[in-house]
Amino acid sequence: MSSMSNSQTNPHSTTWCCEFCGKQNVLSQSEVKMGRSPLCTPPGRDVLYVDEEIDADYMNLEDMLVVFCVDISGSMSVTSEVSPGNSMRSPTYVSRLQGVQEALQMALTSLLKSSPHRRVALVTFNDEVTIYGDGTGIPLSLRDWALVDYDHVREQGEKYSTPHCIAETHQCLTQRIKELREHGATALGPAALVSVAMASQFTGSKVIICTDGHANIGLGQLEQESAHSPAPSPYFYNQLASHAAEKGVIVSVMTFEGEDCRLAEVGKLADHTGGRINIVNIGTVATEIQSALADSVLATNVVATLLAPDGVYFPYEEDNHKLEREIGNVTDGVEITFQFGVRPDKVDSFQRRDRVPFQLQLSFKTRDLKKVTRVITQQKRVTTSSWVWAGSLNMSVLGVHCAQLCARLTMEGRILEAQNQLKAQQDLLKDISEQKPIAKEESIYGNWISTMSMICEDLTTDSQQNSSDTTTLLASRTPVTGLSDEAAKVVYQMKRAKSVGEKGRKAAMLDS
Repeated sequence: MSSMSNSQTNPHSTTWCCEFCGKQNVLSQSEVKMGRSPLCTPPGRDVLYVDEEIDADYMNLEDMLVVFCVDISGSMSVTSEVSPGNSMRSPTYVSRLQGVQEALQMALTSLLKSSPHRRVALVTFNDEVTIYGDGTGIPLSLRDWALVDYDHVREQGEKYSTPHCIAETHQCLTQRIKELREHGATALGPAALVSVAMASQFTGSKVIICTDGHANIGLGQLEQESAHSPAPSPYFYNQLASHAAEKGVIVSVMTFEGEDCRLAEVGKLADHTGGRINIVNIGTVATEIQSALADSVLATNVVATLLAPDGVYFPYEEDNHKLEREIGNVTDGVEITFQFGVRPDKVDSFQRRDRVPFQLQLSFKTRDLKKVTRVITQQKRVTTSSWVWAGSLNMSVLGVHCAQLCARLTMEGRILEAQNQLKAQQDLLKDISEQKPIAKEESIYGNWISTMSMICEDLTTDSQQNSSDTTTLLASRTPVTGLSDEAAKVVYQMKRAKSVGEKGRKAAMLDS
Protein backbone atom coordinates (compact mmCIF):
# COMPACT_ATOMS: atom_id res chain seq x y z
CA MET A 1 0.00 0.00 0.00
CA SER A 2 0.97 3.61 -0.46
CA SER A 3 -0.43 7.08 -0.02
CA MET A 4 -2.47 6.65 -3.21
CA SER A 5 -4.06 3.33 -2.15
CA ASN A 6 -7.79 3.25 -1.32
CA SER A 7 -8.96 0.68 1.20
CA GLN A 8 -12.57 -0.30 1.96
CA THR A 9 -13.51 -1.56 5.41
CA ASN A 10 -16.68 -3.48 6.29
CA PRO A 11 -17.69 -5.38 9.44
CA HIS A 12 -15.95 -8.57 8.32
CA SER A 13 -12.88 -7.53 6.30
CA THR A 14 -10.73 -4.83 4.79
CA THR A 15 -10.06 -4.73 1.04
CA TRP A 16 -7.88 -2.67 -1.23
CA CYS A 17 -7.19 -2.90 -4.95
CA CYS A 18 -3.60 -2.86 -6.17
CA GLU A 19 -3.06 0.10 -8.51
CA PHE A 20 -0.56 -1.87 -10.58
CA CYS A 21 -1.94 -5.37 -11.12
CA GLY A 22 -5.60 -4.80 -10.20
CA LYS A 23 -5.71 -7.60 -7.63
CA GLN A 24 -8.27 -7.29 -4.81
CA ASN A 25 -6.53 -7.91 -1.50
CA VAL A 26 -8.78 -9.07 1.30
CA LEU A 27 -7.89 -9.12 5.00
CA SER A 28 -10.28 -10.67 7.49
CA GLN A 29 -11.07 -9.09 10.85
CA SER A 30 -8.95 -11.75 12.60
CA GLU A 31 -5.96 -10.73 10.47
CA VAL A 32 -6.69 -7.09 11.20
CA LYS A 33 -6.60 -7.81 14.94
CA MET A 34 -3.29 -9.69 14.52
CA GLY A 35 -1.75 -6.58 13.02
CA ARG A 36 -1.59 -7.78 9.41
CA SER A 37 -3.90 -5.06 8.17
CA PRO A 38 -2.53 -1.90 6.56
CA LEU A 39 -2.64 1.12 8.79
CA CYS A 40 -5.84 3.15 8.82
CA THR A 41 -3.76 5.91 7.24
CA PRO A 42 -1.81 4.47 4.29
CA PRO A 43 1.97 4.95 4.39
CA GLY A 44 3.51 7.96 2.66
CA ARG A 45 5.18 8.36 -0.71
CA ASP A 46 8.64 7.44 0.60
CA VAL A 47 8.80 4.72 3.26
CA LEU A 48 11.70 2.78 4.83
CA TYR A 49 11.29 -0.72 6.24
CA VAL A 50 14.27 -1.93 8.30
CA ASP A 51 14.72 -5.56 9.31
CA GLU A 52 15.89 -5.61 12.90
CA GLU A 53 17.80 -8.85 12.39
CA ILE A 54 21.35 -8.55 11.05
CA ASP A 55 22.93 -11.26 8.87
CA ALA A 56 26.17 -11.33 10.86
CA ASP A 57 27.78 -10.01 13.99
CA TYR A 58 28.46 -6.30 14.16
CA MET A 59 31.72 -5.30 12.54
CA ASN A 60 33.67 -2.09 12.66
CA LEU A 61 33.26 -0.42 9.27
CA GLU A 62 36.90 0.66 9.40
CA ASP A 63 37.85 -3.02 9.34
CA MET A 64 37.18 -3.15 5.61
CA LEU A 65 40.05 -4.56 3.58
CA VAL A 66 41.96 -3.09 0.65
CA VAL A 67 43.73 -5.65 -1.55
CA PHE A 68 46.30 -4.38 -4.06
CA CYS A 69 46.51 -6.98 -6.86
CA VAL A 70 49.64 -6.13 -8.87
CA ASP A 71 50.98 -7.45 -12.18
CA ILE A 72 54.73 -8.20 -12.00
CA SER A 73 54.98 -10.02 -15.35
CA GLY A 74 57.87 -9.39 -17.72
CA SER A 75 56.09 -6.65 -19.65
CA MET A 76 56.00 -4.48 -16.51
CA SER A 77 59.70 -3.80 -17.17
CA VAL A 78 58.82 -1.54 -20.13
CA THR A 79 60.13 1.95 -19.42
CA SER A 80 58.87 5.44 -20.23
CA GLU A 81 60.66 8.76 -20.16
CA VAL A 82 59.53 10.83 -17.18
CA SER A 83 62.14 13.57 -17.29
CA PRO A 84 63.73 14.82 -20.54
CA GLY A 85 67.48 15.16 -20.72
CA ASN A 86 69.57 18.23 -21.48
CA SER A 87 73.20 19.13 -22.02
CA MET A 88 73.91 18.53 -18.33
CA ARG A 89 72.16 15.20 -17.73
CA SER A 90 70.59 12.24 -19.48
CA PRO A 91 66.80 11.69 -19.62
CA THR A 92 65.21 9.70 -16.79
CA TYR A 93 63.31 6.51 -17.55
CA VAL A 94 61.04 4.63 -15.18
CA SER A 95 59.55 1.16 -15.66
CA ARG A 96 55.84 0.46 -15.24
CA LEU A 97 56.52 -1.58 -12.13
CA GLN A 98 58.58 1.25 -10.63
CA GLY A 99 55.69 3.61 -11.30
CA VAL A 100 53.24 1.24 -9.60
CA GLN A 101 55.60 0.72 -6.65
CA GLU A 102 55.84 4.47 -6.08
CA ALA A 103 52.06 4.82 -6.43
CA LEU A 104 51.43 2.03 -3.90
CA GLN A 105 53.83 3.54 -1.38
CA MET A 106 52.02 6.87 -1.70
CA ALA A 107 48.69 5.08 -1.19
CA LEU A 108 49.96 3.29 1.93
CA THR A 109 51.20 6.55 3.42
CA SER A 110 47.88 8.23 2.68
CA LEU A 111 45.92 5.38 4.29
CA LEU A 112 48.19 5.45 7.34
CA LYS A 113 47.31 9.12 7.88
CA SER A 114 43.61 9.04 7.02
CA SER A 115 42.54 5.51 8.08
CA PRO A 116 45.12 3.91 10.38
CA HIS A 117 42.71 1.08 11.28
CA ARG A 118 42.18 0.08 7.63
CA ARG A 119 43.49 -3.37 6.71
CA VAL A 120 45.68 -3.64 3.60
CA ALA A 121 46.91 -6.74 1.76
CA LEU A 122 49.19 -7.32 -1.24
CA VAL A 123 48.82 -9.95 -3.98
CA THR A 124 51.13 -10.18 -7.01
CA PHE A 125 50.95 -12.28 -10.15
CA ASN A 126 53.14 -13.45 -13.02
CA ASP A 127 53.74 -17.19 -13.70
CA GLU A 128 52.41 -17.72 -10.20
CA VAL A 129 50.23 -15.87 -7.71
CA THR A 130 51.90 -14.73 -4.49
CA ILE A 131 49.84 -13.72 -1.47
CA TYR A 132 51.87 -11.42 0.77
CA GLY A 133 48.88 -10.45 2.90
CA ASP A 134 49.85 -7.66 5.29
CA GLY A 135 53.54 -8.39 4.66
CA THR A 136 54.31 -9.67 8.15
CA GLY A 137 54.20 -13.40 7.42
CA ILE A 138 55.64 -15.91 4.95
CA PRO A 139 54.19 -15.36 1.46
CA LEU A 140 51.93 -18.08 0.01
CA SER A 141 52.50 -19.01 -3.65
CA LEU A 142 50.00 -20.66 -6.00
CA ARG A 143 51.48 -22.22 -9.12
CA ASP A 144 51.05 -24.93 -11.78
CA TRP A 145 47.84 -26.98 -11.24
CA ALA A 146 46.58 -24.61 -8.53
CA LEU A 147 46.17 -21.85 -11.09
CA VAL A 148 43.34 -23.72 -12.84
CA ASP A 149 41.48 -24.99 -9.76
CA TYR A 150 38.75 -22.43 -9.02
CA ASP A 151 37.64 -23.91 -5.70
CA HIS A 152 41.20 -24.32 -4.43
CA VAL A 153 42.19 -20.74 -5.26
CA ARG A 154 39.04 -19.33 -3.67
CA GLU A 155 39.56 -21.44 -0.55
CA GLN A 156 43.15 -20.18 -0.17
CA GLY A 157 41.89 -16.62 -0.23
CA GLU A 158 38.98 -17.16 2.14
CA LYS A 159 41.04 -18.92 4.80
CA TYR A 160 44.06 -16.63 4.56
CA SER A 161 44.80 -15.00 7.92
CA THR A 162 43.11 -11.63 8.45
CA PRO A 163 45.59 -8.80 7.87
CA HIS A 164 46.45 -6.43 10.70
CA CYS A 165 45.67 -2.73 10.36
CA ILE A 166 47.92 -0.46 8.30
CA ALA A 167 49.20 1.26 11.45
CA GLU A 168 50.92 -2.02 12.36
CA THR A 169 51.96 -3.23 8.92
CA HIS A 170 52.96 -0.10 6.99
CA GLN A 171 56.70 -0.73 7.23
CA CYS A 172 56.46 -4.43 6.27
CA LEU A 173 54.19 -3.75 3.28
CA THR A 174 56.43 -0.92 2.08
CA GLN A 175 59.44 -3.25 2.15
CA ARG A 176 57.56 -6.02 0.29
CA ILE A 177 56.60 -3.56 -2.43
CA LYS A 178 60.19 -2.31 -2.79
CA GLU A 179 61.42 -5.88 -3.33
CA LEU A 180 59.06 -6.69 -6.24
CA ARG A 181 60.75 -7.66 -9.52
CA GLU A 182 59.15 -8.23 -12.92
CA HIS A 183 59.34 -11.50 -14.93
CA GLY A 184 57.15 -14.23 -16.40
CA ALA A 185 53.59 -14.51 -17.75
CA THR A 186 50.26 -13.03 -16.54
CA ALA A 187 48.10 -15.16 -14.21
CA LEU A 188 45.54 -12.38 -13.82
CA GLY A 189 42.46 -14.61 -13.34
CA PRO A 190 43.68 -16.61 -10.31
CA ALA A 191 45.09 -13.44 -8.73
CA ALA A 192 41.76 -11.62 -9.09
CA LEU A 193 39.92 -14.63 -7.65
CA VAL A 194 42.13 -14.98 -4.57
CA SER A 195 42.01 -11.20 -4.00
CA VAL A 196 38.20 -11.13 -4.12
CA ALA A 197 38.05 -14.16 -1.80
CA MET A 198 40.26 -12.34 0.73
CA ALA A 199 38.25 -9.12 0.48
CA SER A 200 34.90 -10.93 0.81
CA GLN A 201 35.56 -11.41 4.52
CA PHE A 202 34.57 -7.75 5.07
CA THR A 203 31.60 -6.02 3.43
CA GLY A 204 32.63 -2.84 1.62
CA SER A 205 36.17 -4.02 0.91
CA LYS A 206 38.07 -3.12 -2.25
CA VAL A 207 40.30 -4.90 -4.73
CA ILE A 208 42.47 -2.69 -6.95
CA ILE A 209 43.94 -4.55 -9.94
CA CYS A 210 46.82 -3.03 -11.90
CA THR A 211 47.98 -4.87 -15.03
CA ASP A 212 49.54 -4.21 -18.43
CA GLY A 213 48.66 -7.38 -20.31
CA HIS A 214 45.83 -9.81 -20.86
CA ALA A 215 45.58 -13.02 -18.86
CA ASN A 216 47.50 -15.81 -20.58
CA ILE A 217 47.85 -18.49 -17.91
CA GLY A 218 45.51 -20.19 -15.46
CA LEU A 219 41.86 -19.41 -14.78
CA GLY A 220 40.34 -16.67 -16.92
CA GLN A 221 43.04 -16.81 -19.56
CA LEU A 222 42.04 -14.96 -22.71
CA GLU A 223 44.17 -16.75 -25.26
CA GLN A 224 44.91 -20.37 -26.15
CA GLU A 225 48.66 -20.76 -26.40
CA SER A 226 48.73 -24.36 -27.61
CA ALA A 227 46.62 -27.42 -28.23
CA HIS A 228 47.37 -28.54 -24.68
CA SER A 229 46.30 -25.27 -23.06
CA PRO A 230 42.80 -24.98 -21.61
CA ALA A 231 40.34 -23.06 -23.76
CA PRO A 232 39.90 -19.32 -23.07
CA SER A 233 37.23 -18.70 -20.44
CA PRO A 234 35.46 -15.38 -21.05
CA TYR A 235 32.67 -16.26 -18.59
CA PHE A 236 35.11 -16.56 -15.68
CA TYR A 237 35.02 -12.81 -15.16
CA ASN A 238 31.21 -12.73 -15.16
CA GLN A 239 31.15 -15.42 -12.48
CA LEU A 240 33.78 -13.71 -10.35
CA ALA A 241 32.09 -10.31 -10.73
CA SER A 242 28.76 -11.72 -9.54
CA HIS A 243 30.46 -13.29 -6.51
CA ALA A 244 32.23 -10.03 -5.64
CA ALA A 245 29.03 -8.00 -5.93
CA GLU A 246 27.18 -10.50 -3.73
CA LYS A 247 29.85 -10.13 -1.04
CA GLY A 248 29.86 -6.32 -1.25
CA VAL A 249 33.37 -6.07 -2.73
CA ILE A 250 34.31 -3.23 -5.10
CA VAL A 251 36.82 -4.19 -7.80
CA SER A 252 38.66 -1.48 -9.75
CA VAL A 253 40.70 -2.32 -12.87
CA MET A 254 43.60 -0.25 -14.20
CA THR A 255 45.46 -1.16 -17.36
CA PHE A 256 48.44 0.54 -18.99
CA GLU A 257 47.98 2.49 -22.19
CA GLY A 258 49.34 1.12 -25.45
CA GLU A 259 48.66 -2.51 -24.53
CA ASP A 260 45.93 -5.02 -25.38
CA CYS A 261 44.69 -6.01 -21.93
CA ARG A 262 41.27 -7.26 -23.17
CA LEU A 263 39.54 -4.66 -21.02
CA ALA A 264 36.14 -5.62 -22.45
CA GLU A 265 36.36 -8.92 -20.53
CA VAL A 266 38.38 -7.97 -17.44
CA GLY A 267 36.42 -4.73 -17.03
CA LYS A 268 33.32 -6.76 -16.13
CA LEU A 269 34.81 -7.10 -12.64
CA ALA A 270 34.55 -3.35 -12.11
CA ASP A 271 31.35 -2.86 -14.09
CA HIS A 272 29.37 -5.34 -11.97
CA THR A 273 30.78 -4.24 -8.62
CA GLY A 274 30.71 -0.44 -8.87
CA GLY A 275 34.46 -0.04 -9.29
CA ARG A 276 36.52 2.15 -11.60
CA ILE A 277 37.82 1.23 -15.06
CA ASN A 278 40.63 3.24 -16.55
CA ILE A 279 43.71 3.18 -18.73
CA VAL A 280 46.71 4.68 -16.93
CA ASN A 281 50.34 5.56 -17.53
CA ILE A 282 53.25 6.03 -15.17
CA GLY A 283 52.24 9.63 -14.52
CA THR A 284 48.56 8.94 -13.72
CA VAL A 285 48.56 5.57 -11.93
CA ALA A 286 49.05 7.13 -8.48
CA THR A 287 46.11 9.52 -8.92
CA GLU A 288 43.85 6.74 -10.17
CA ILE A 289 44.70 4.49 -7.21
CA GLN A 290 43.88 7.34 -4.82
CA SER A 291 40.53 7.87 -6.59
CA ALA A 292 39.70 4.17 -6.28
CA LEU A 293 40.54 4.26 -2.58
CA ALA A 294 38.20 7.22 -2.09
CA ASP A 295 35.14 5.31 -3.36
CA SER A 296 33.05 3.88 -0.55
CA VAL A 297 30.11 1.50 -0.64
CA LEU A 298 26.82 3.03 0.47
CA ALA A 299 24.82 -0.19 0.09
CA THR A 300 25.29 -3.74 -1.16
CA ASN A 301 23.04 -6.39 -2.73
CA VAL A 302 20.91 -3.60 -4.20
CA VAL A 303 17.87 -4.73 -6.20
CA ALA A 304 15.52 -2.20 -7.79
CA THR A 305 11.95 -3.24 -8.65
CA LEU A 306 9.88 -0.77 -10.65
CA LEU A 307 6.10 -1.23 -10.84
CA ALA A 308 3.87 0.48 -13.39
CA PRO A 309 0.18 -0.07 -14.28
CA ASP A 310 -0.80 -3.03 -16.42
CA GLY A 311 -0.35 -2.03 -20.06
CA VAL A 312 3.08 -0.46 -19.51
CA TYR A 313 6.27 -2.29 -20.49
CA PHE A 314 10.02 -1.62 -20.32
CA PRO A 315 11.78 -1.68 -23.73
CA TYR A 316 15.00 -3.71 -23.95
CA GLU A 317 14.34 -5.25 -20.53
CA GLU A 318 10.89 -6.58 -19.60
CA ASP A 319 7.77 -7.18 -21.64
CA ASN A 320 5.42 -6.61 -18.70
CA HIS A 321 4.73 -3.86 -16.18
CA LYS A 322 7.14 -5.12 -13.49
CA LEU A 323 10.88 -4.66 -13.90
CA GLU A 324 13.46 -6.08 -11.50
CA ARG A 325 17.06 -4.99 -11.92
CA GLU A 326 20.01 -6.28 -9.89
CA ILE A 327 22.37 -3.37 -9.26
CA GLY A 328 24.80 -4.86 -6.72
CA ASN A 329 27.08 -2.35 -4.99
CA VAL A 330 26.21 1.33 -4.94
CA THR A 331 28.73 4.12 -4.39
CA ASP A 332 28.12 7.84 -4.07
CA GLY A 333 26.72 9.55 -7.16
CA VAL A 334 25.41 6.45 -8.96
CA GLU A 335 22.43 7.24 -11.18
CA ILE A 336 20.04 4.61 -12.55
CA THR A 337 17.57 5.33 -15.35
CA PHE A 338 14.53 3.42 -16.65
CA GLN A 339 12.65 3.66 -19.93
CA PHE A 340 9.01 2.65 -20.26
CA GLY A 341 6.40 2.55 -23.00
CA VAL A 342 2.67 1.88 -23.35
CA ARG A 343 1.35 -1.02 -25.39
CA PRO A 344 -0.44 0.14 -28.56
CA ASP A 345 -3.75 -1.47 -27.55
CA LYS A 346 -3.66 0.37 -24.20
CA VAL A 347 -2.83 3.88 -25.44
CA ASP A 348 -6.48 5.04 -25.59
CA SER A 349 -7.22 3.93 -22.04
CA PHE A 350 -4.10 5.68 -20.72
CA GLN A 351 -4.98 8.90 -22.54
CA ARG A 352 -8.28 8.99 -20.67
CA ARG A 353 -6.40 9.01 -17.36
CA ASP A 354 -5.18 12.12 -15.60
CA ARG A 355 -2.27 10.44 -13.80
CA VAL A 356 -0.31 7.19 -13.90
CA PRO A 357 1.18 5.62 -10.73
CA PHE A 358 4.74 4.28 -10.41
CA GLN A 359 6.34 2.53 -7.46
CA LEU A 360 10.06 1.94 -6.94
CA GLN A 361 11.02 -0.72 -4.40
CA LEU A 362 14.71 -0.66 -3.43
CA SER A 363 15.95 -3.57 -1.34
CA PHE A 364 19.53 -3.47 -0.07
CA LYS A 365 21.91 -4.06 2.80
CA THR A 366 23.57 -1.21 4.63
CA ARG A 367 27.28 -1.30 5.39
CA ASP A 368 26.47 -2.60 8.87
CA LEU A 369 24.52 -5.45 7.20
CA LYS A 370 20.98 -4.32 8.07
CA LYS A 371 18.36 -5.33 5.51
CA VAL A 372 16.38 -2.34 4.26
CA THR A 373 13.52 -1.87 1.80
CA ARG A 374 12.72 1.61 0.57
CA VAL A 375 9.41 2.14 -1.24
CA ILE A 376 8.87 5.32 -3.27
CA THR A 377 5.45 5.85 -4.88
CA GLN A 378 4.57 8.71 -7.22
CA GLN A 379 1.95 9.64 -9.78
CA LYS A 380 2.93 11.24 -13.07
CA ARG A 381 0.67 13.40 -15.21
CA VAL A 382 -0.57 12.17 -18.59
CA THR A 383 -0.62 14.36 -21.67
CA THR A 384 -2.60 13.74 -24.85
CA SER A 385 -0.30 15.99 -26.87
CA SER A 386 2.69 14.51 -28.69
CA TRP A 387 4.30 17.94 -28.88
CA VAL A 388 6.49 18.90 -25.91
CA TRP A 389 8.19 22.26 -25.62
CA ALA A 390 11.92 21.66 -25.94
CA GLY A 391 12.70 23.91 -23.00
CA SER A 392 10.81 21.63 -20.62
CA LEU A 393 12.86 18.53 -21.40
CA ASN A 394 15.46 17.55 -18.83
CA MET A 395 18.45 16.82 -21.01
CA SER A 396 20.43 15.58 -18.00
CA VAL A 397 18.12 12.60 -17.61
CA LEU A 398 17.77 11.99 -21.36
CA GLY A 399 21.52 12.22 -21.97
CA VAL A 400 22.47 9.97 -19.07
CA HIS A 401 19.85 7.40 -20.05
CA CYS A 402 20.93 7.34 -23.69
CA ALA A 403 24.59 6.88 -22.71
CA GLN A 404 23.82 4.09 -20.22
CA LEU A 405 21.35 2.26 -22.46
CA CYS A 406 23.43 2.37 -25.64
CA ALA A 407 26.56 1.29 -23.79
CA ARG A 408 24.72 -1.64 -22.23
CA LEU A 409 23.23 -2.71 -25.56
CA THR A 410 26.66 -2.47 -27.19
CA MET A 411 28.32 -4.67 -24.57
CA GLU A 412 25.51 -7.22 -25.01
CA GLY A 413 26.19 -7.32 -28.76
CA ARG A 414 22.89 -5.59 -29.64
CA ILE A 415 24.66 -3.08 -31.84
CA LEU A 416 21.81 -2.43 -34.27
CA GLU A 417 19.45 -1.53 -31.41
CA ALA A 418 22.10 0.75 -29.91
CA GLN A 419 22.53 2.52 -33.24
CA ASN A 420 18.77 3.09 -33.52
CA GLN A 421 18.70 4.65 -30.04
CA LEU A 422 21.67 6.86 -30.85
CA LYS A 423 20.02 8.05 -34.07
CA ALA A 424 16.82 8.93 -32.21
CA GLN A 425 18.77 10.87 -29.59
CA GLN A 426 20.75 12.74 -32.24
CA ASP A 427 17.51 13.75 -33.95
CA LEU A 428 16.11 14.96 -30.62
CA LEU A 429 19.19 17.06 -29.89
CA LYS A 430 18.93 18.57 -33.37
CA ASP A 431 15.28 19.52 -32.80
CA ILE A 432 16.11 21.09 -29.45
CA SER A 433 19.04 23.06 -30.88
CA GLU A 434 16.67 24.68 -33.39
CA GLN A 435 14.43 25.98 -30.58
CA LYS A 436 16.91 27.00 -27.88
CA PRO A 437 20.66 27.48 -27.42
CA ILE A 438 22.53 24.31 -26.52
CA ALA A 439 23.79 24.51 -22.94
CA LYS A 440 27.24 23.27 -21.97
CA GLU A 441 25.79 20.14 -20.35
CA GLU A 442 23.81 19.28 -23.46
CA SER A 443 26.85 19.69 -25.70
CA ILE A 444 28.65 17.18 -23.49
CA TYR A 445 25.79 14.71 -23.95
CA GLY A 446 26.07 15.31 -27.68
CA ASN A 447 29.76 14.40 -27.51
CA TRP A 448 28.86 11.19 -25.66
CA ILE A 449 26.42 10.27 -28.41
CA SER A 450 28.96 11.02 -31.15
CA THR A 451 31.58 8.88 -29.43
CA MET A 452 29.19 5.95 -28.99
CA SER A 453 28.10 6.29 -32.63
CA MET A 454 31.70 5.95 -33.83
CA ILE A 455 32.24 2.86 -31.66
CA CYS A 456 29.07 1.22 -33.01
CA GLU A 457 30.06 2.06 -36.59
CA ASP A 458 33.50 0.49 -36.06
CA LEU A 459 31.90 -2.67 -34.64
CA THR A 460 29.49 -2.81 -37.56
CA THR A 461 32.36 -2.49 -40.05
CA ASP A 462 34.31 -5.25 -38.31
CA SER A 463 31.21 -7.47 -38.32
CA GLN A 464 30.68 -6.93 -42.04
CA GLN A 465 34.29 -7.91 -42.73
CA ASN A 466 34.15 -11.03 -40.56
CA SER A 467 30.67 -12.36 -41.31
CA SER A 468 28.71 -13.18 -44.43
CA ASP A 469 25.47 -12.90 -42.47
CA THR A 470 25.80 -9.40 -41.06
CA THR A 471 22.11 -8.93 -40.25
CA THR A 472 22.01 -12.06 -38.13
CA LEU A 473 25.21 -11.09 -36.33
CA LEU A 474 24.08 -7.55 -35.53
CA ALA A 475 20.72 -8.72 -34.26
CA SER A 476 22.25 -11.37 -32.01
CA ARG A 477 22.78 -10.91 -28.30
CA THR A 478 26.28 -12.33 -28.13
CA PRO A 479 28.43 -10.19 -25.79
CA VAL A 480 30.98 -8.05 -27.60
CA THR A 481 34.56 -9.20 -27.01
CA GLY A 482 36.38 -7.50 -29.89
CA LEU A 483 36.45 -3.97 -28.46
CA SER A 484 39.82 -2.27 -28.18
CA ASP A 485 40.85 -1.27 -24.66
CA GLU A 486 40.18 2.41 -25.42
CA ALA A 487 36.71 1.66 -26.78
CA ALA A 488 35.91 -0.69 -23.88
CA LYS A 489 36.93 2.00 -21.38
CA VAL A 490 34.58 4.51 -23.01
CA VAL A 491 31.68 2.07 -23.17
CA TYR A 492 32.05 1.01 -19.53
CA GLN A 493 32.27 4.64 -18.42
CA MET A 494 29.13 5.40 -20.44
CA LYS A 495 27.31 2.61 -18.61
CA ARG A 496 27.92 4.58 -15.40
CA ALA A 497 27.25 8.01 -16.89
CA LYS A 498 26.15 10.71 -14.45
CA SER A 499 24.59 14.14 -14.78
CA VAL A 500 27.08 16.89 -15.49
CA GLY A 501 27.54 19.33 -12.63
CA GLU A 502 25.83 19.55 -9.27
CA LYS A 503 22.81 21.39 -10.64
CA GLY A 504 22.31 18.82 -13.36
CA ARG A 505 22.79 15.96 -10.90
CA LYS A 506 20.07 17.28 -8.57
CA ALA A 507 17.68 17.79 -11.49
CA ALA A 508 18.26 14.24 -12.72
CA MET A 509 17.64 12.80 -9.27
CA LEU A 510 14.38 14.70 -8.95
CA ASP A 511 13.09 13.88 -12.39
CA SER A 512 14.29 10.29 -12.81
